[in-house]
Amino acid sequence: MADYQKMYYILCAAASKALDELPDILVNIMGRKTLQDALIEAENAYILEENTRP
Repeated sequence: MADYQKMYYILCAAASKALDELPDILVNIMGRKTLQDALIEAENAYILEENTRP
């Protein structure tokens, strides 16, 4: 079975690092917002799943 928890951590860590490395310039604002929103949505889904497991 796939280790989704490990994949989640790898992907979120890389996305977070990429956000930190992107300069705060106008051309990056929309991409940064999209990536930040996706990270928050993924984290919320992960937390919800963890809290509903028996």
